[in-house]
Amino acid sequence: MPKVLVSDPIDQAGLDILSQVAQVDVKTKLPSEELIKIISNYDALMVRSGTRVTQDVIDAGKQLKIIGRAGVGVDNIDVPAATRRGIVVVNSPEGNTIAAAEHALAMMLSLSRYIPAADQSVKAGNWDRKRFLGVEVYKKTLGIVGLGKIGSHVATVARALGMKLLAYDPFISSERAEQIGCRLVDLDLLLREADYITLHLPKTPETTHLINAESLATMKPTARIVNCARGGIIDEEALATAIRSGQIAGAALDVYESEPLGTSSLRELDMAAILTPHLGASTEEAQVNVAIDVAEQIRDVLLGLPARSAVNIPGLRPDVLEKLRPYLQLAETLGNLVGQLAGGRVESLDVRLQGELAQTDNSQPVVVAALKGLLSHALQERVNYVNANIEAKERGIHVIETRDANVQDYTGSLQLSAKGSLGEHSVTGVLLGGSEIRVTDIDDFPINVPPTPYMLFTLHRDMPGIIGKIGSLLGSFNVNIASMQVGRKIVRGDAVMVLSIDDPLPEGILSEITKVPGIRDAYTVSL
Repeated sequence: MPKVLVSDPIDQAGLDILSQVAQVDVKTKLPSEELIKIISNYDALMVRSGTRVTQDVIDAGKQLKIIGRAGVGVDNIDVPAATRRGIVVVNSPEGNTIAAAEHALAMMLSLSRYIPAADQSVKAGNWDRKRFLGVEVYKKTLGIVGLGKIGSHVATVARALGMKLLAYDPFISSERAEQIGCRLVDLDLLLREADYITLHLPKTPETTHLINAESLATMKPTARIVNCARGGIIDEEALATAIRSGQIAGAALDVYESEPLGTSSLRELDMAAILTPHLGASTEEAQVNVAIDVAEQIRDVLLGLPARSAVNIPGLRPDVLEKLRPYLQLAETLGNLVGQLAGGRVESLDVRLQGELAQTDNSQPVVVAALKGLLSHALQERVNYVNANIEAKERGIHVIETRDANVQDYTGSLQLSAKGSLGEHSVTGVLLGGSEIRVTDIDDFPINVPPTPYMLFTLHRDMPGIIGKIGSLLGSFNVNIASMQVGRKIVRGDAVMVLSIDDPLPEGILSEITKVPGIRDAYTVSL
């Protein structure tokens, strides 16, 4: 009988499911050395956030087939190490959807009626009804920033409460928003018109301090904001200043830039601010749901069935995985690149397998990897090799796969073409030496560059001095250039320049670049 090690506390419902197919050992708070010592005896490992599943643990788990995380994030698991070993890693991306949505709604209603402050007042022996004159949410405008599963459920309930709904999400279509009952608008309009704003998006370089002093200044003085998503999306000091000055009416936060919350001006805001200690997923039902969800997936994998929420590559034998893995990384990298060039709301993706790659028997994982890369900038950890196809379908992305075995420039290459809100773009990439990724073509301009974490692309007229002007401009903003390459088709025609830079571009510099004579367009990409 298979053996499962449960190294963090989980609900009994999950243990009962695992016991149907395996011997289950619950050993919590294991030191890392002890875990490494015993893990070789187990076929599966189930954890929450307490256990760190390092490469050493994975290497020692000679029999491991699956690692399950009873929760959303998998940052405590070395997923690449597990993937190299052919071990499936699963999580529960939807187990706390309802809990998180309900907490956001509860925070909004509590903020409207000053419920926490009123409760404390009565318990202190007071009966000050006039102090707690609240407002109704009925017929008010709710602005939902991020219309994923949690944001969509908030929309459904808020609509039933009689609220008008605006939504900002650059990665979904207007048609999808209308199905949910929202009017899709840009962020500036949402901030100006909303009476309530609720955030439901991941923290990325683009969303860090999305709500800052500048954006708070555009909001109504009666507006209230709720954040039960990720800490750091709001500039907390700017928020506290805005509330103190009467620029906005209040805020309710469940997540913070630093947790647990230390010294903060937010603590001084009395009943204009409601603060809870990251309770979004803290319901009995959510804890049961994530335990059941992950336990069922472990059970299925042990029975030889696929997992439904794998965050790496499910169902591939280690020998097949080892052969495909470099091409999957190529496809994911190119998908991430072309997705950012084309813009968030991608309509179509053409996956073109060329040369030797066109002859592979099992190309579907390559297509899925390209979709995972395409959607990763928007969805972060919520997209994986299992749900990439589903997420793309929900967003109306039309996927085409083509093959061309006659291309002989390289042994095998992959071309991705995407049409999005910023236009239509294509990228081509190859593997050098079997593993080194090179981008060899951008929009039919030949180049040869390795992908790097921060890149700047320009479309410009091939003319003397333009490269120097861009270099000087970047230098004036203290941006260090790591490498540069230009691709052109004809002398003095259009050209593409690719710059690898050490850090993200400072705010405002991209618009300065586009003002340089000869520059037709400029894009930044973060991989």
